[in-house]
Amino acid sequence: FPKEDFQALFHADLLGATIPRDAGGLGLGIQGRNTFPLWMMTKLMAKADLSLARCWEGHANSLVLIDALGTPEQKRRWFEGVLERGEIWVAWSGEPSAPKPGEKARFGTTVTAAPDGWYVTGSKVFATSASRANRAILLVSTEGPGGARHNQGNPEALLMLACDLSDPTITVDTSWWDPVGMRATGSHLVRFERTFVPRDCLIGRPGSYLLDQWQTAFVPHYAASFLGAAEAAYDYAVTYVRHQNKGSDPYIQHRIASMAVHIDSGHLWLHHVAGLWDRGRRADAALAGTKVRHLVEHWAEDTVHHCIRACGARSLIRPSPIERILRDLTFYLRHDNDDHILATIGRAVLGEQHDVSFYKP
Repeated sequence: FPKEDFQALFHADLLGATIPRDAGGLGLGIQGRNTFPLWMMTKLMAKADLSLARCWEGHANSLVLIDALGTPEQKRRWFEGVLERGEIWVAWSGEPSAPKPGEKARFGTTVTAAPDGWYVTGSKVFATSASRANRAILLVSTEGPGGARHNQGNPEALLMLACDLSDPTITVDTSWWDPVGMRATGSHLVRFERTFVPRDCLIGRPGSYLLDQWQTAFVPHYAASFLGAAEAAYDYAVTYVRHQNKGSDPYIQHRIASMAVHIDSGHLWLHHVAGLWDRGRRADAALAGTKVRHLVEHWAEDTVHHCIRACGARSLIRPSPIERILRDLTFYLRHDNDDHILATIGRAVLGEQHDVSFYKP
């Protein structure tokens, strides 16, 4: 986990970027109708380290949810923790139901109601920032395992419960998270043993995350991170080619040009989608966000491969950043299934029923 980076953000008064100005933050993001600067802030983090950007996304997006759906008391209490004590937030949904070959473990949570709150039992995976976050918004269903992404039941059964991660009934299993890339996100397996969450830690009304399609507000944020990784590869390639005096090679010129067009196109698309959110055109912004998520995935992946072909094998030898960018981006792009994303866009164009949150068929 990029602990020092988050400490630097706190000391620079940036940790509350998506907290409203009147509460002491910067007022960035869709709630403040100042969305593009937030995405560019994330892009710059991703340009330095894609894992940092992913952890930052989880924190910033969680504060957006609190600002939009929290009670005045929740906002006062939790925003104060971020601004005065540097508390880190995250939101966890991951409860994949289908095991991979050879996988014996099963993931998922159950929620039991109590007079003054809920008990959460079970496990979540892909729990970003698990080793360092102070609080997590748990997306859990009273109808059983699945979280938000894999929820198959009544959307109103999905709760957002703000959980204090210092609770001794919560344990982090670091042995599960051993990916090819994005290791620094610390997206471990987290277990809950009848973890009690008080009723005053319920964010929004039951079902609001799915019914109000809040996931669509965060989809373009992924694209901003992809773009940051691509821009880092592009800058490296330009510097490398100039240093080796290969700028007159027409094939390298084509690759540099392709990268430049991809980077510019990504910025233009993100600016367009941010403008839709800022003007309150939620339905248009949701579908446009799906489009930019699809486009920037391919542009970013293409940019990194152009960089490698232009610079050669030495670009993949440490301490070159391209070795890490390739691993991290390859893994992070799998956050959603691009085939389903593109099919969702097609269904929308054809007037068919479609899911712009999780792209379910």
